[in-house]
Amino acid sequence: MYKLKTRRSINKRFKITANKKIIMRKASRSHLLEKKSSKRKVKLRKTTLVSLSDKKNFKYTLPDLY
Repeated sequence: MYKLKTRRSINKRFKITANKKIIMRKASRSHLLEKKSSKRKVKLRKTTLVSLSDKKNFKYTLPDLY
């Protein structure tokens, strides 16, 4: 089988932990921040894990994960 290349755009947006979990930033933090409450913006600062159902889509985009 040929060597799979990593999608560079996905490589910049997601990080892989030591236990092979995928970390991502939360959305809705770049603009239109005036209407969002402070509590909501604080929660959007944190990173989150990619769900198991979405993790299947990363099989060919991040080949070093598998």
